Amino acid sequence: MNILDIGVDIIEINRIKEAIETNPRFLDKMFTENEIAYFNKRGLKHETIAGNFAAKEAISKSIGTGIRNFNFKDIEILRNEIGKPIVKTYNNLTQICIDYNVIDIKVSISHCKEYAVANAIAIVKE
Repeated sequence: MNILDIGVDIIEINRIKEAIETNPRFLDKMFTENEIAYFNKRGLKHETIAGNFAAKEAISKSIGTGIRNFNFKDIEILRNEIGKPIVKTYNNLTQICIDYNVIDIKVSISHCKEYAVANAIAIVKE
């Protein structure tokens, strides 16, 4: 396996909090039903939502396109049984991954009081 590229993103948690408070459609526009269910299960914590948002941005950078030719809901970030983020792709992003030979995307998410940060690595076939 080889690395196509890496991506990183950092966001102020307060920006996500304000987006949620001022735009009732923000969550539905940016996140899948499964992600929203996960957020609800976690008490709609702004740092969790910000972490997923940062992860989506980092993933788009690891592919090398940014958010172009696909949308935020084409990336889904869930957690396994021990809380590790797992990335799933849909629609146009799945096709982009096929075109670029991406076989897996690894992501790490962290946050402190004010910021959420994520990094991603797109892994390709040799």
